[in-house]
Amino acid sequence: MFVSLYGGVGTALRWVVIGMLGALLSACSSYPPAPTMAASPDYNYLIGPGDMVNIVVWRNPELSMSVPVRPDGKITAPLVEDLPAMGKNPSALARDIEGALGQFIRDPVVTVIVTGFVGPYSEQIRVVGEAAKPQTLPYKQNMTLLDVMIVVGGLTDFSDGNATTLLRSAEGNKQYRVRVGDLIKRGDVSANVEMKPGDVLIIPRSWF
Repeated sequence: MFVSLYGGVGTALRWVVIGMLGALLSACSSYPPAPTMAASPDYNYLIGPGDMVNIVVWRNPELSMSVPVRPDGKITAPLVEDLPAMGKNPSALARDIEGALGQFIRDPVVTVIVTGFVGPYSEQIRVVGEAAKPQTLPYKQNMTLLDVMIVVGGLTDFSDGNATTLLRSAEGNKQYRVRVGDLIKRGDVSANVEMKPGDVLIIPRSWF
């Protein structure tokens, strides 16, 4: 009697767990496939903390130098203190530096060249879950899912790559389904999609 009751409870629990897993998988599969094309042709790189900016002041070599963008998003250069740089493109930052230098020299002409690209946090690509090397990547124009997976080293042995969710912050955190498993393990190029700044890839663990 006890064994029969225990076995019945165990069977019921197994069915509950299977039902919950099925519901989760159904919820994941209900997301629409990610659009193949996503890159914007008018994308402009924005400066972020950790970037290096090379400031060139025409005819004033003593004011020209490379400086890092601090964690607070600002830069400090000769005659320029605590100037916000984060979220600006190089041309906009050059104009701001010209405005700051205009108090000391006549008609400054400034060019800003960005090196060591990191970008603002809001535009970085994040990969979490069952990737070989989960990490944050700087976004690059026309970056694809395959490019991202190469950098993170592919999938772990325990991943369910085809249940991967793409969270797109540029579209109000809309969620899409991407077939990372087919792309990586089967070489199915039809599963490759373009990324957008701020995308998050969530790779779940396989339950079977």
